[in-house]
Amino acid sequence: MDRVIERTKTQRLMKYWPYAAGGCLLIIVLLWVIFGDHASTLRVNRDELTISQVERAEFKDYVRTNGQVLPIQVVQISPEEGGIVMEKVVEEGSHVKKGDVIVRLSNSNLDLQILNAEAELAEKQNLLRNTQVAMQQDRLNNQTEQAQLDMDTHRKQRTYEQNRQLYDAKLISLEDYLQSQEDYQLSAKKRSLVSQRLKQDSIYRTVQMDQMEDNLQNMRRNVVLVRQRRDKLEIRSAIDGELGLLDVELGQSIQPGQKIGQLNDLSDYKVQAQIDEHYIDRVRQGLSATFARGERQYQLQVRKVYPEVREGKFRCEFVFRGERPDNIRTGQTYYIDLELGLPEQAIIIPRGTFFQTTGGQWIFVLSADGSKAYRRPIRIGRQNPQHYEVLEGLEPGERVVTSGYEAFKDNEVLVIK
Repeated sequence: MDRVIERTKTQRLMKYWPYAAGGCLLIIVLLWVIFGDHASTLRVNRDELTISQVERAEFKDYVRTNGQVLPIQVVQISPEEGGIVMEKVVEEGSHVKKGDVIVRLSNSNLDLQILNAEAELAEKQNLLRNTQVAMQQDRLNNQTEQAQLDMDTHRKQRTYEQNRQLYDAKLISLEDYLQSQEDYQLSAKKRSLVSQRLKQDSIYRTVQMDQMEDNLQNMRRNVVLVRQRRDKLEIRSAIDGELGLLDVELGQSIQPGQKIGQLNDLSDYKVQAQIDEHYIDRVRQGLSATFARGERQYQLQVRKVYPEVREGKFRCEFVFRGERPDNIRTGQTYYIDLELGLPEQAIIIPRGTFFQTTGGQWIFVLSADGSKAYRRPIRIGRQNPQHYEVLEGLEPGERVVTSGYEAFKDNEVLVIK
C-alpha cells in the first residue's frame, strides 16, 4: 500500500520563487526608468580636453584683423589723346615730379587736324581782311554821297530863299518860285532818307564785323586747343610720387581714356583691411585702432567703410594718427586691433574651437569634482580675439570644456578619466 508523502513548507515556498524574482526585477526596471540617468555618456581623457575657468572680468570690445599698407592716394594714368607709343621716358618704380613726362605718343591724324585748323583760320582771316577793305570803301562812298547831297541841298535852299525874295519884290513869276521851293524840299527829303540809310548800313556793317571778329576769335581758340592736344601726346605726371605701374609697350596703340598705369602718392599712407561681415553694423568712421610694431604701439583711425560685402567680408580704410613706423613700406601687413566700444565688466570664457560646433548655444560644464562634464545651454554675446562674453547659462568659478567637440557627437555627458 502506497503512502502519501506530504510536501514541506520550504518546498511549497520554492514553488513561488520565480514569480517573486520576476516581480523584483520588474520593480527595479521601473525604478530605473523613473529615477535613472538616461543621458548618453562618452568616456574621454582629460589630457585631450582644454578646460577653462569662467570669470567675471573686464571685457575689451575689439576685433583683430590684418591690414595692408597702401599709398594715401592712387592716381590713374589715362591719356586724353590716343596715339602710338613712341617712347617710355620713365620706368616702373621711379620717383617722378608733377609735370614730368612719362610716355610720349605719336598721332598723325591729330597733326592733320592741326594743319586743317590752321589753314581754315588763315582763310577766315583773309576773308575778314577783304570784308574790312570792302566796308571801308563803302564807307568812303557813302561819305562822298552824303557830301554831294549836303551840297545840293544847300544850293537849292539858297536858290529857294533868293527866289522868295524876288517873288516878294514881284521880279519873278509864281511858277519859278514854287519850283525852287519844291526842288529844295525834295533835296532835303532825299538827304534825310539817304542819311537814315547810311546810318542803318553803318550799324549793320558794325554788327557784321563784330560777328566775323567773334568767329575769328573762336577759330583762333580752336587752333590753340588743337595745338594743346598735340602737347597732350606727352603723358605727364599729375602729382609728385612713385610710378607704381606702367602697362605700355613701344609701338602699342593707346586709346583716349585707356588706363595705362598708376601713380602712388607717398606723402602719406593708409591701411586697408578686410573685416568679417558680422561687424558691419558696428564699424563706423572715426573709430580708433592700434597695432604693434616692434615694441611700440601706433594709433589708427577709421577713415572710410565700404558697404559692399564680398565673400563674407567688407573693406575698411584706416589713416594714421600721430607717428608712423620709420620703415613703413607699401604692401606691408599690420595686425590691427579695432576698438568697437569701451571695456566693461562681464562674465567671460576664453575663445575655443567648441564654438565651431555649438555656435555658442551650449557648452560642456564640469561637475564640482571634475569627474564629469554635462551639456548645458548658454547664450554668447560679444566676442573678441581672446574671449567670449557669456550672457546666460554660466556663473563665475565654473569650469567648461573649450576644446573641439567634433568627437563628442550627440553625447550629453562626458566621463573624464
